Amino acid sequence: MVGKGLKKLYTALIFLFLYAPIIILIVYSFNESKSRGVFSGFTLKWYEDLFRNREVMKALSNTMIIAVLTTIVATLLGTFAAIGIHFSKKGPFKQMVMNLNYLPILNPDVVIAVSLIALYRFMGLDFGLATILLSHITFCTPYVVLAVLPKLKQMNIHLAEAAMDLGAKPMYALRKVVIPEIMPGIVTGALLAFTLSVDDFVISFFTTGHGVQNLSILIFSMARRGINPVINALSTFMLIGFFALLLIINKISKKEDEQEEY
Repeated sequence: MVGKGLKKLYTALIFLFLYAPIIILIVYSFNESKSRGVFSGFTLKWYEDLFRNREVMKALSNTMIIAVLTTIVATLLGTFAAIGIHFSKKGPFKQMVMNLNYLPILNPDVVIAVSLIALYRFMGLDFGLATILLSHITFCTPYVVLAVLPKLKQMNIHLAEAAMDLGAKPMYALRKVVIPEIMPGIVTGALLAFTLSVDDFVISFFTTGHGVQNLSILIFSMARRGINPVINALSTFMLIGFFALLLIINKISKKEDEQEEY
């Protein structure tokens, strides 16, 4: 009994350590004072100021546009790349492709950012929203590949062949047989791509242009002169939004599992 109690206490302390900063951020988003050291009273003025702050709303808009487009493109590229890798014959080429896929994941963000800067300058591209988007797609796609591949390995390899033997064309078999089987991996990859895009700072900072910034760049620039409490309010909204999205996805997944059981 004592051992179980200690395990529960240890687990509780770990989660407290992980989530205490987030709880403090939420609490101080209602703090009347700008100080992060003293709670002087309850207020909603920072939430009101949030929607009047054009700079923050513009950065949020840029962040969401980049994240959504990155998720769509990276998920499509990563899914089809994973399917191609999985169904290709074993050999040096397949191993080389997998190693190339690991490079953006294992390389430090600074190395990727500097490499992308050199590439964009060589191509003569103007730095701005487009270069940030291309950069995010570049480093998010490998994560989608790694999320989809395990589901492909779990799938019965004869399903697609059986569908084509029964008269289905390759694209029809892909849409109706393969894609539904690996959908959990695709959803996981899409969520990873979206989260990584919203969270990224280093690559965005290096590949942005004049006057274009996302939330991470804006918060970094604010840190030098003090974080505006408006950011606490925005972070609270984003946390609630992501939590709601996670609940919806879990509910949909649970329904699909129940349907498969029946």
